[in-house]
Amino acid sequence: MISQQRPPRELYSTTPSVGQTESERKILAVLDRMVKSNQTYLSVPIQDGKALRLLTEASDAKNVLEVGTSTGYSGLWFCLALQRTGGHLTTFEIDHDRASKAREHFKEAGVEQMVTVVEGDAHEEIAKIKGPIDLVFIDADKGGYVDYLNKVRLLIRPGGLILAHNVDMVPDYVKAVTTNGELDTIFYMEGGGLAVTLKKR
Repeated sequence: MISQQRPPRELYSTTPSVGQTESERKILAVLDRMVKSNQTYLSVPIQDGKALRLLTEASDAKNVLEVGTSTGYSGLWFCLALQRTGGHLTTFEIDHDRASKAREHFKEAGVEQMVTVVEGDAHEEIAKIKGPIDLVFIDADKGGYVDYLNKVRLLIRPGGLILAHNVDMVPDYVKAVTTNGELDTIFYMEGGGLAVTLKKR
């Protein structure tokens, strides 16, 4: 029996995505520049960015909500999928400088038309959103995760996904999504720790 040597683990997580269309290549170029810039804060590692894109496109999500825009890095991964699904991203950011930087990145990538950046406290702003939402990504103040969950759970459609980042830092959130009968959750811990929760049909 011939033993096969596995490629190094880093290869799976750091291999860049390859663009299929000109618009996709434009977004990927901005993502690459953000990674290489020491002045840009990245909200998620590349592994999680790829997961966000794959989950959004695979679930054919069109109405996507993001709690915590930061500088737009995770939002651009969503836009890669939303170009395919014909969808729109609404993203909340409380910090003006980060929201401004995100808008610059969305414009540079040519996706500003498919993104609405809402400045303000997401705990309050979510109340203004009308459902149904296909997919939600929570990556903001860790102490607020359960409150965000309770609010978006009412907006997410049956069969929709609720994603939460850095779940190792939010045990109360983990308990909430694993003890509710209408939700089913798996954990993807390759990057920064991602909880993937299905709202059952």
